[in-house]
Amino acid sequence: MGALRKPFLLLAMLALVLAVGVEVGAGLLLGGADAGPALAGGAADLGVEVADVSGVSEPSGRGTGYLALVDAAALWTTGLFCLGLVLPERIHGRIQGVATLIFSIVLIIVAFLALVFAFVELTIMVSLFLAPPFGTLAYLALWGFFPVGDASVLLGLVLLLKLAWAALLLLAQPKFLQNKGLVLLIGTSLLCTVLLEFLHRLVPVIVVSILDDVGALVFAVVAIVWALVLLIGAIPAIVKAIRATAALRAETDPHR
Repeated sequence: MGALRKPFLLLAMLALVLAVGVEVGAGLLLGGADAGPALAGGAADLGVEVADVSGVSEPSGRGTGYLALVDAAALWTTGLFCLGLVLPERIHGRIQGVATLIFSIVLIIVAFLALVFAFVELTIMVSLFLAPPFGTLAYLALWGFFPVGDASVLLGLVLLLKLAWAALLLLAQPKFLQNKGLVLLIGTSLLCTVLLEFLHRLVPVIVVSILDDVGALVFAVVAIVWALVLLIGAIPAIVKAIRATAALRAETDPHR
C-alpha cells in the first residue's frame, strides 16, 4: 500500500464513529416538541373538532437512524484498516475473513428485522392518512408534524463528518481510490444522506414522516446488499487463511 499516514486514518475512523453516533442518537435528538397547536389547526382545516391535544409531540422519524445500518458496513471496513495498524499482517489476514463473515450475517439479520418493522409502520401510516377524517387525524397526531428543520441540522452534521471521513482516508493513503469497493461504499453512504434530506424537503410537512419511512426502507435494503457483498468477499479470505494455516502446519509437523 505504500506509505500509510496513520494519524489521518485514525482521524477518519473518529469522524465516521461520530457520524454513526449522531445517526444512532437521532431518535433522542429529534422529535418530542409540542405539536398540539399544529394538530388543532389541522383538525380545524378538516372540519373536525378535537379536545385537548396538548400531549401530542413531534415524531423522531426513522430515516436518520436507519442510515446507521448503511454506515455500519463503512465503519466495519474502516475499522479493519485501523486494526491492521496494531495486529501483525499474518494474524490480521487470518481473522478478518471470519470476523467479516460474522459481522455481515449479524448486519443482514438486524437490517431485515428493521426493514420489516419500517414496512409495517409505513403501511399503518398510509392506511390512516387515506382514511379521513378520523384516520387522518390519528395519523396527524402520531406522525403529522415532522421536525424537518432539526433533522436537516443533524443530516448536515452527518454529511460534514462523512465528507471529512472520505477526505481523511484519501490523505491517509491516496491508493484507497484504487479500491473500487471502498469508493462505492463511500459514494453510497454520502448519496443516502443526501437522499434523506431531499425526501424531507420534497413534500409538505404533514407527509414527511411517510417519505422518511420510505427512506428508512431503502436504507435497510441497501444495508442488506452491502452485508451480502461483505459476506461474499469474506469467503475467499477465509479459504486463503485455512490454506495458509494448513501449509504452516505441514511445514512445522515433522511427521508429514
